[in-house]
This record gives sequence, structure tokens and C-alpha cells, in this order.
Amino acid sequence: QVQLVESGGGLVQAGGSLRLSCAASGRAFSTYAMGWFRQAPGKETVFVAAISWNGGRSYYGDSVKGRFAISRNNAENTVYLQMNSLKPEDTAVYYCAADRNFGGVEAATSAYDYWGQGTQVTVSS
Repeated sequence: QVQLVESGGGLVQAGGSLRLSCAASGRAFSTYAMGWFRQAPGKETVFVAAISWNGGRSYYGDSVKGRFAISRNNAENTVYLQMNSLKPEDTAVYYCAADRNFGGVEAATSAYDYWGQGTQVTVSS
């Protein structure tokens, strides 16, 4: 069992940056692939980024490529999402998720076994 807690969300102006963190409990964190997803009001959950267990592979949704970067620190049981050049359409609740298939960098929500509670990101125009 893994518990995930996101932090770092907030209100930022368009063009600004935020860094989200996701802290995981449990010794197995380094064996999980990790992902970030987001959900805007009234819309479905959308894939943002994923990273393999050792950080060797990463994958991004088309809408964030070149602006967002996912990374992880296994010694600190934490995964990060650096978000730059933020746009109003990035406004959403952001969730981190853990996939027991450590090598995967999956975009499907069904691939993930554990989810955090989310952190709100609001980008003003």
C-alpha cells in the first residue's frame, strides 16, 4: 500500500511557474512508475506526465510538452512536476498516481494503482 500526498498548488498568473510535489509513504516507492494527471471542472481526468521507476524514461501529454518536466527523488520518496509557461487552460486539480509496473510510463488512468487527493492549480489570465 502506498499513500500519496500532493503539495505545491496555488494561484499563479499566466506565464508563471509552479512546482508540484508528491510525497509517498512506504519503502516500495522506488519500484513504482509515477504519473501526474489533472482534472478541470466538469471535464475528465487527463494525463499530464509519467516517469519510470529510476527516472530513465518519461512521457508527456501533448498539451504540456516543452513546458512541464517530471522528475523524482527516490531517496526522498518524492516525485515532482515543474510547470513553466503556465496558461489559464492548465487550471485543474492535479493528482499524482503510482503504478506497480515499475517500467511503465502509462497515460491511461487504469494503469495506476494508487492515487493522491490532489492539489489545486489556478492560472489567471
